[in-house]
Amino acid sequence: MSDEPQPQPQQPNRGWASGAPEAAGKAKKPKRPKRTGWRRLIPTWRIVLSTVVIGLLLVVGGFFLGYHLVQIPAANALATKQSNVYLYADGTVLARDGEVNRESVGLARISKDAQHAVLAAEDRDFYTESAIDPMAMVRAGWNTATGKGKQSGSTITQQYVKNYYLAQEQTVTRKVKEFFISIKLDREKSKDEILEGYLNTSFFGRGAYGIQSAAQAYFGVDAKDLTAAQGAYLASLLNAPSQYDVVAHPENRPAAEARWNYVMNGMVDKGWLSASDRAAAKFPKPKQSTISTNMSGQRGYVVNIVKKYLIENGIVDEEELGRGGYRITTTLQKDKQDAFVKAVDDKLMSQLDKKERKVDTYVRAGGASVDPKTGKVVAMYNGIDYVKQYTPNATRRDFQVGSTFKPFVFTSAVENHSETQSGQTINPNTRYDGTSERPVQGWAGGRYAPENEDQRDYGHVTVREATDKSINAVYAQMAVDVGSDKVMQTAIDLGLSKNTPELTPSPSIALGVATASPLDMAEAYATLANHGRHSTYTLVEKVMKDGKQEVELPERREHQAVSREAADTTTSVLRSVVQNGTASAAQAVGRPAAAKTGTAEEDTAAWFAGYTPDLATVVAVMGQDPKTAAHKSLYGAMGLARINGGGAPAEIWSQYTRNALEGEPVADFDLQLQAGADVTAPPSSDASDEPGDGDESGSSDPDASSTGDEDGSGSDTPGDSGSSTPPGDSGGTESDPPSAGGGTPGSGGPSTEPGPTGGGDSGGDDSSNGGTDPGGGDTDGAGGGDTDTGFPGIPVTPRRQ
Repeated sequence: MSDEPQPQPQQPNRGWASGAPEAAGKAKKPKRPKRTGWRRLIPTWRIVLSTVVIGLLLVVGGFFLGYHLVQIPAANALATKQSNVYLYADGTVLARDGEVNRESVGLARISKDAQHAVLAAEDRDFYTESAIDPMAMVRAGWNTATGKGKQSGSTITQQYVKNYYLAQEQTVTRKVKEFFISIKLDREKSKDEILEGYLNTSFFGRGAYGIQSAAQAYFGVDAKDLTAAQGAYLASLLNAPSQYDVVAHPENRPAAEARWNYVMNGMVDKGWLSASDRAAAKFPKPKQSTISTNMSGQRGYVVNIVKKYLIENGIVDEEELGRGGYRITTTLQKDKQDAFVKAVDDKLMSQLDKKERKVDTYVRAGGASVDPKTGKVVAMYNGIDYVKQYTPNATRRDFQVGSTFKPFVFTSAVENHSETQSGQTINPNTRYDGTSERPVQGWAGGRYAPENEDQRDYGHVTVREATDKSINAVYAQMAVDVGSDKVMQTAIDLGLSKNTPELTPSPSIALGVATASPLDMAEAYATLANHGRHSTYTLVEKVMKDGKQEVELPERREHQAVSREAADTTTSVLRSVVQNGTASAAQAVGRPAAAKTGTAEEDTAAWFAGYTPDLATVVAVMGQDPKTAAHKSLYGAMGLARINGGGAPAEIWSQYTRNALEGEPVADFDLQLQAGADVTAPPSSDASDEPGDGDESGSSDPDASSTGDEDGSGSDTPGDSGSSTPPGDSGGTESDPPSAGGGTPGSGGPSTEPGPTGGGDSGGDDSSNGGTDPGGGDTDGAGGGDTDTGFPGIPVTPRRQ
């Protein structure tokens, strides 16, 4: 054995051994091999999961951020624009104004059938789904692809948001806003409110925005009266209004019917329409597009007069009215309005020859008709066409009313228990001196001696005779006896505006130098017809805002303006004018009537004012140059020597009143007269047998003046029979005529002119009663002194009131 030390076996490193795992015999786990080739392009599950989580966080964060950043904006300008709708008293459309033909209505004023039809067409699950339905787009695409009809991919809420709050452009920004606004709106508004808004903002074609305007445009009915078939047709229009209008595009009827069938079947599927009703329903026939939105004919006049009435009476603010959305029911009755227009056309306009007679181009007509019991204006005539003649002749205040004012003088006399200069109570049988140019007595303002028509002298006549023949000398004296200031107040009490031009306290007030409007005069005569009880005229029956809110109207007030005795005794006298005097043409109405004629100075206007127990109407024929707006004399118009109140105005009044009251029972006047007024004194022996106009002097054609009535047309006139009212108890007194020496004329210079000539109110004061500012060449203006008649061969004589 060798003495060399032997190598010792190596001991394992104890430090390493102490850290080794107990399973020392297991092999080390190999590393994952690197991905090669196309596998490197596929993300690992860790990447996918991370991306999804981060994406969800971004979406949720973006949603909450967008929800808080996007606010519900104010409505867009187009969505809030509406037309104002003006209706006749029976609810039929009279006119519309405004740039947008829309009339918003509450959901309660839209038929259930129409509501269901729109839901069936656009969003059948509207009441059960959320504001945003991701499946709606898929469903719409499927329905279109399978031929079930075109359907919008948006919910009704989204469509409403687009219509009401946003613009119509197809951009991502608009769609994002639509998304968030829809969600917010669905939380803040009920489904009914959203559906109502949608129905009022959607476009249906024919210029109609909203279902109410569409119902009128296509079927002439209100939305509340739409049937299921009609509603389904309107709902079909929502996708393609122009394509599905079978009147405008009859070639598209098959497509329209297919869409209509889709809607009707959808209503059945949802249980909104029974199968039997569906089977019985037929495709509706839309009417021609006849609802006019312009201002032609009488419409423009009425719209402007009603607007002014609403504003001046504080019913609607001018700015609010300009925004639209008002549904205004007027007091005008369509049958009476049509009858008025026809009467003017038949008795006046059709008789004009504007090519052969220049004076015929000057002719204008105006009138108003009032229900005496209510004060409601039931008809008006303002001109041939608003787009041709802008000035509303029913409300203009620039033509003298002539002798139609005389009844107010007598009413004032009875009301104030007035006496003549000799102390006799004034009643229908009181006698006055009817001598032409007789100076009035008791007037301290200077000499005033008005002429009678054609300078006729009548001698001593009763008040009744003086009214029948419209004697200026008598009524000028009566105005002084009563007190011209009291006469003026009585006229105001009866209905004339205190701002009436030329309504001043002087003897000439009796001859009608004041320039009231036909509507003013109709209101005053209606007070006489209503036994002295006055109701301020009204043009509006009801006003609705946005189809839901009713606007409060002023309380109707009625009061006893003058005593019944004064009003009824005046009526008795005016009945005599119809039976025996210048208003005999009114007998053609076939009813008890009371009336008075009148002619403005220089024959620039002729008037007829009258009433039955049921209707008070005033008609005026006026002369105005269409280019300069100057007042013009009407000598020679219609081929007649002159036009006076008993001619065309009376004939218009008679035809209109007869037709307006057709079918209504004939009513008689129930009068309570002044003591002694129920007995008629015998006619004066020295009075002329011929009743005169009394408004003017100097006939333009003396040879044609042999007739008794005002129109100078040659018609017979009843003679002075003496009896003009039903007999009654005795007691009528006859007073002595006023003493010729009872007063000393003033020192003023001689004056036979009653006051300013016609046309002194340049520009036409329409401060009340709804007149509109004139436009173009046809404006209110002066010029009554111009005597150019444009009718060769007929002399023009200056005429006095």
